[in-house]
Amino acid sequence: MPVFKYNGYTSEGADVSGIIEASGLNDAVAKIRAEGVFPRDITAPRVRHKKHFFQRIDETFLPGMTRQLSILFASGVPLIEALQSLSNEYKGIYRDMLIDIKEKVSGGAGLYRAMEEFGDYFPEFYINMIQAGEQSGTLDKVLLRLADFLESRNAVKSKVRSAMIYPIIMMGVSLVVLSFLFTFVIPKIVKIFEDTESTLPFVTIVLIFISNVFTNYWWALIGSVAALFLPVKRFLERRRVFIDRMILRAPGNVIQSLYYARFARTLEFLIAGGLPMLSALKLSAKSMGNKVLENSVLNAEEKVAEGHSLSASLEHFSPVLIQLIATGERSGRLAETLNRAASSYENEFNRKVNDAVAVFEVAMILCMALAVAFIVMAVLLPIFQLNMLIK
Repeated sequence: MPVFKYNGYTSEGADVSGIIEASGLNDAVAKIRAEGVFPRDITAPRVRHKKHFFQRIDETFLPGMTRQLSILFASGVPLIEALQSLSNEYKGIYRDMLIDIKEKVSGGAGLYRAMEEFGDYFPEFYINMIQAGEQSGTLDKVLLRLADFLESRNAVKSKVRSAMIYPIIMMGVSLVVLSFLFTFVIPKIVKIFEDTESTLPFVTIVLIFISNVFTNYWWALIGSVAALFLPVKRFLERRRVFIDRMILRAPGNVIQSLYYARFARTLEFLIAGGLPMLSALKLSAKSMGNKVLENSVLNAEEKVAEGHSLSASLEHFSPVLIQLIATGERSGRLAETLNRAASSYENEFNRKVNDAVAVFEVAMILCMALAVAFIVMAVLLPIFQLNMLIK
């Protein structure tokens, strides 16, 4: 049961303070008054609920819950009843969380205050937008915009994930097939050549060496990969800025389009939702996934706070995007311009991803063809040599 701290005064006017256990704010007020105290201020200790280490957050929860809440609230259902209906819809940690939020709201807390304690499930921009909606009296519109934004962001994530699955499957199947050939098939074939006294071709010697490594030292290969996993991961984390800078300079601009789309979409959403420019920039910087661009936006935030324009403060971004931002600032339609820019970069990203996947598919087929050609040549050349000796 939550513990509430309070201060107030008695009927004689004496100041009183203390703590009390209650199921909610209303229950706490009733218990305090039952003790003959008139409360001035009641606060509950702020506890930030975190997910467990091995607990995976369902990415469909937040968009789905927000959409349902927006529909209920826009239809005239009171917020507390809407939260109660949602808690009946979900199970497990999500049900408990929604019940907790409903109890805090029914006790007098704002919705954004209740959500702050579940920061692992509700991002900072989400809570800020809820706060802006409650303060402006447009919570129904904010919830609808949040649902649209989250669903759009999840669609982009799904596109990235789908684009990666196919190449990963192709690489996995290729590795399994080649490992099987070198471990079980090739040793039986090349055993014929090992007993011959004639000099084997170089490619056959290489094939025998690779086959021996896979057959006799497979445990060392697996152990090496496992041993290198953590050092490589730490190295990549320490060199994150350098790696992100190299990504921005990579040819093709596939990932760059994704970064620009994320930034433009998030900034447009936050500005149109009523957040101040400085807060919107700080939250947008975290949405891209690239440290170089993130630092650029944070530096731009400081310059904007000093009175500079956003377009003149950004670095490492596409000149086209910067020009669009400058046009939006001059015309007073920055959110509208950012919305068009985000849509354009999202379409560009989708097109480039499809092209990249097609190129990768051809490259994988060529690699497999070269591997098969190498194996065939390594097997057939000694046979041709034996035929020549027999003749």
